[in-house]
Amino acid sequence: MENDDIRYMQAALEEAREALEAGEVPIGAVVVAAGRIISRGHNLTETLRDATAHAEMIALTSATEALGGKYLRDCTLYVTVEPCPMCAAAMNWSQVTRIVYGAPDPKRGYSLFQPSLLHPKTVIEGGVLAEECSALMVDFFKGLR
Repeated sequence: MENDDIRYMQAALEEAREALEAGEVPIGAVVVAAGRIISRGHNLTETLRDATAHAEMIALTSATEALGGKYLRDCTLYVTVEPCPMCAAAMNWSQVTRIVYGAPDPKRGYSLFQPSLLHPKTVIEGGVLAEECSALMVDFFKGLR
C-alpha cells in the first residue's frame, strides 16, 4: 500500500463522514488525476431522492466536468466501499484506469458479477484502510436497527 493511496483514501473517508453527517449511507469517493484530487463525492441518495446518486457517480460526473470530457483515462477513483454494479458499469463507460476501494461489499459489490462489469484494462485494489471504511458502515447500520 502506497502512502498516496492512504492519503487519497483518507480524503474519501472525509467525504464518507460528510455523508454520515447528512444522514446518508457513509460512502465517499475522490478522483485523482496527475497527482491531485480533481473531484469529490459522497452519497446523496436521500438528499436528492435519487437512487443513482452514489458517491462514485457524483465523483465521476464532477471529474468529467473538471477534465472537459467523458473519459477518465489516467485517473484513479478512490472509494470507501467496493462499488456496486451500477457504479462499476459507469466506471467502465468512463474508462477509469484504476479503482482503489476500502471495505469489500459481499452483499452488493460489483465482484459478485461475472464477467466483470469493469473495463478489462482497469486495475483494481481493495482493502486500503478497510477497517476504518468498514467501521463507518457498521456503525451507521447499527444505528438504524
